[in-house]
Amino acid sequence: MDIGQGLRKRTLELTSIATAVVIWEIAARIIDIKYILPSFTSVASAFIGLVQEGELYRDILTSLNYFVIGIGLAILVGIPIGTLMGWFKSIDRVVDPIIEMIRPIPPLAWITFAILWFGLTKYAAGFVIFIGAVFPIIINTYTGFKNTPRVLVESGKVLGCVRNIDIIYRIALPSALPSIATGIRVGMGVGWMCVVAAELFGVSTYGLGWKIWHWNDLHHMDMVLTYMLVLGMIALMIDRLFRYLVEEWWLKWQSGVVV
Repeated sequence: MDIGQGLRKRTLELTSIATAVVIWEIAARIIDIKYILPSFTSVASAFIGLVQEGELYRDILTSLNYFVIGIGLAILVGIPIGTLMGWFKSIDRVVDPIIEMIRPIPPLAWITFAILWFGLTKYAAGFVIFIGAVFPIIINTYTGFKNTPRVLVESGKVLGCVRNIDIIYRIALPSALPSIATGIRVGMGVGWMCVVAAELFGVSTYGLGWKIWHWNDLHHMDMVLTYMLVLGMIALMIDRLFRYLVEEWWLKWQSGVVV
């Protein structure tokens, strides 16, 4: 992409955001009831106040702490399970029915058990996020390994990869990496959405999700919307960072290595 194309792309993105903000401000002024739709200016004012007070930083760090615990555990559990299911048919037959029974249960339904097992701690919040994130990782990892081209496996055997562990590590894993990356990306998106639910039961008096419930109870909808937008902006940054790492490091070979 040349400089001109990059500039046009950024201009289009900024124009889209500016248009949405203008429509939002006009709609809020027409409705003129802040409890229904706070205006952009009131939300911007609330955001600036939170930044100046320094409370927003602690809320962000608290939520990110829960998120890292949940996503880290989801990756550690999801990739091995998906690998075993995708590569060994017997394991797939045993584990798949269990996965498919548990997967449709909403993460919100696990809050009671999270509290019983972990108490009102960060690990309870991380567990709720883990439940939301682990299944996309398992399914996409499973798909990646199951769809490994047979010609690659046979070629590997000819070249000396005869043990299962060697075939998995040297052939199946590189072939499955795009699917694994997709699973992690989807899992992170679902996990971040679960942050609000994970903070619903008051693990801490800080956190983006908890503050949404707190300000909602006080009917400060400008603060509620501010924290909602912060959640969205952080989700965007996490997604962009992960995509950059995948494209520039993890799967750089897909587009060719520039010498």
